[in-house]
Amino acid sequence: MQFYQPQTSVAGPAYGRGFKLFASILTLALLGYGTSIVLRFPLLQFGFGVKALLLAAAGMLCVSYYWFLRAETTIDAHGIRQTWLYDKQVEWRDVRGAKMIGIPYASWLFPPRMVVRTGNSFTTFNGGSQEVLVEFAKISLAFQMKR
Repeated sequence: MQFYQPQTSVAGPAYGRGFKLFASILTLALLGYGTSIVLRFPLLQFGFGVKALLLAAAGMLCVSYYWFLRAETTIDAHGIRQTWLYDKQVEWRDVRGAKMIGIPYASWLFPPRMVVRTGNSFTTFNGGSQEVLVEFAKISLAFQMKR
């Protein structure tokens, strides 16, 4: 038996504009710093491990940045899903509790998140649009009333 069922399907970006702007600035700064290091130090003289580590770090930075810009959260009759490098999904029948958490005074950068409890584990979903955050609030309220 499912306890919560949304009235309509809601989908939106997982991260808001403020966070995407912050991620863009930080990524550009890190890439610029990396470029300055490459130009100042003779990296070709270092061992393979150092080169592989630096290349892997730059690759992970680019992959993370791509998914920060592209990630999407969907709430529908089946459950909650969020795309990312690896997708997260929780079906309604598995949800034991849900709560919104936030960082005081920093909601412009880090909007509240939905923490969903399923048995022994917790899954966190991000909401970057007003529609998704409103649905998060409805879900949180519904599971608070369930107690």
